[in-house]
Amino acid sequence: MSVDSKDFQDELQKAIDYAHQITSEKGETSSEAAAAWDVVEEMRAEVSHQHQKPKKTGFDKYLEENPEAPEGLMYDT
Repeated sequence: MSVDSKDFQDELQKAIDYAHQITSEKGETSSEAAAAWDVVEEMRAEVSHQHQKPKKTGFDKYLEENPEAPEGLMYDT
């Protein structure tokens, strides 16, 4: 699932809402609140990770579609 999809964003918002709810019910220092916020942090880390992946250039796509293209050959010198 893409982190930019509506489904992922909805799940992230649900996790945040749940973490707020557990924190208010159990307290900031409870293990339940810590676990809930850990889930939120993992989801946010995944968003950051997916946004850091470099985008493929047109040349990269060309080489994937044409693996034998002379432009992509590597020579040992």
